[in-house]
Amino acid sequence: MLSTQLNLDDLSTQINNIRELMIASGLKKGFTDIETLKYSEELDKLILQFQLQSRL
Repeated sequence: MLSTQLNLDDLSTQINNIRELMIASGLKKGFTDIETLKYSEELDKLILQFQLQSRL
């Protein structure tokens, strides 16, 4: 259980970091720029992983 919580904390930190990068990229380059979209896809994967881990 403790390792799962640490994992969730790490995922939460990664989610917040990628979200900030995505927003910054979107504001600078546009929300349809390839870099912004890559951050968005990565963010989706991390959120899904977080949701699946939190069910355990």
